[in-house]
Amino acid sequence: MQAIIDGFLKFQREAFPQRSALFKQLATRHTPSTLFVTCSDSRVVPELLTQQEPGDLFVIRNAGNIVPSYGPEPGGVSASVEYAVAVLGVGDIVICGHSDCGAMTAIANCTCLDHLPAVANWLRHAESARVVNAARQHASAQACLDALVRENVIAQLANLKTHPAIALALEQGRLNLHGWVYDIESGGIAALDGPSQAFVPLAEYPHTCALAGKPRHAA
Repeated sequence: MQAIIDGFLKFQREAFPQRSALFKQLATRHTPSTLFVTCSDSRVVPELLTQQEPGDLFVIRNAGNIVPSYGPEPGGVSASVEYAVAVLGVGDIVICGHSDCGAMTAIANCTCLDHLPAVANWLRHAESARVVNAARQHASAQACLDALVRENVIAQLANLKTHPAIALALEQGRLNLHGWVYDIESGGIAALDGPSQAFVPLAEYPHTCALAGKPRHAA
């Protein structure tokens, strides 16, 4: 804990003065361009891997970078998604999975979670990814896990589209959806290409998008 406190003191002493003008603007203005949904894993730091400043990203973090489908009793993730799109007006949403994900490892290994009922219930939101991935052949346990991480990103994008605010923004052509998988060891990101449904290196294909909102014109 002392390291965290020391870090805050260093922030006040060094980092904050360097960005004092930015923080003065942010004190009364909140206009992030992107909603970034990723895992709570401490090795994944959205602002670091995207090199964004405070105020640029609206971030949701939870076990398994999950977005539950919209339902009669929306939870905190649903409320944050709705707020980001309907109030803040973000133009892009990123669902970002990552390598060596503990949540996906538990699913891939069929780990007994009877002693963690809240975790078990939460991971049911990734059930479609588990079912699809289990129906495929994999060369190894590692390949199975890597595939599940990717399939879960696809599943959460599908869940995301069930939210009314998302459906409306896509219909009006003011929102794009992105599916990423961050590799911790290499620092690379694989992005979901919507038309092919394949994950491609973001560094080589920087304009890759999982789904671009396009307004439909009335007949």
